[in-house]
Amino acid sequence: MSNAPLMPKATAVWLVDNTALTFDQVADFTKMHPLEVRAIADGDAAQGIKGMDPISNGQLTREEIEKGERDPNYRLRLQESKVVLPTAAKKKGPRYTPVSRRHERPSAILWLLRNHPELKDAQIMRLVGTTKTTIASVRDRTHWNASTLTPMDPVTLGLCSQIELDFEVQRAAKEKPAAAVYGGATLLPASETTRKDELDDQPTERHDDLNVDAVFAKLKTIGGKKPDEDEE
Repeated sequence: MSNAPLMPKATAVWLVDNTALTFDQVADFTKMHPLEVRAIADGDAAQGIKGMDPISNGQLTREEIEKGERDPNYRLRLQESKVVLPTAAKKKGPRYTPVSRRHERPSAILWLLRNHPELKDAQIMRLVGTTKTTIASVRDRTHWNASTLTPMDPVTLGLCSQIELDFEVQRAAKEKPAAAVYGGATLLPASETTRKDELDDQPTERHDDLNVDAVFAKLKTIGGKKPDEDEE
C-alpha cells in the first residue's frame, strides 16, 4: 500500500515489540527507512513513544501479521478503514489570511483602489479578506498607517490568485454601465435647411425702386397743382 498507517512511528514501535516481522517488513508497512526501524529495535530512536496496536484500530489483522511472520518476503497490506468520516461543509465567510500576511492587506487595498477603482468594496473584501471599515480608512487616508502605505499587488503578496483577481475585474467591468459614445456634430434638420432656402428664393423688395405715381400725387397735394402743368 502507498498509504502509511495512522501514527507510523508508534505503529512501528508496537510491531517491533510484539511481532517477529523483519525490519524491512515493518519499514515497508509504516513507510519508514529500515535503518530507522533498526534504531527503534536497538533503543536508539523513538524513546518514550508508546506503541500503538494496528490490530485494535483496524489497520492490520492478526492473519496478515502471521502471513508476514511466515514469509519474510511478504509485504503487509493496510486494511481499509470501515469508518467514514463526515466531511464538514465549507462555510461561506471572509477569506482567511495568515497572520504573517495580515499587516500587508492595507497595501493591497491601496493597490486595488488605485489600479481597479471599478471594484466594489464587497469584491475587495473577497480578494484580500478585509472589512469595509479598513477599506474606507485606506480610501479616506484615515488609516493609522496611511502615511507609510505603499501600493502592492495582492497577487504578489499571496493574498489572492491572478485568476481570482481577473474574475472580479471582469465582473466589475460587466456590471459597469457603458458610457455614451460621442457621435460628433449632427446636421441640421431638413425642415430648417429647406425653410432657409425658400426664404432665400423669395424676391425681396428693393427700397431704391420708387413708385412714380405716388411721388407725383404727394407733390400735387403739397403744391395745389398738377405737376405736369407748365407755368405760363
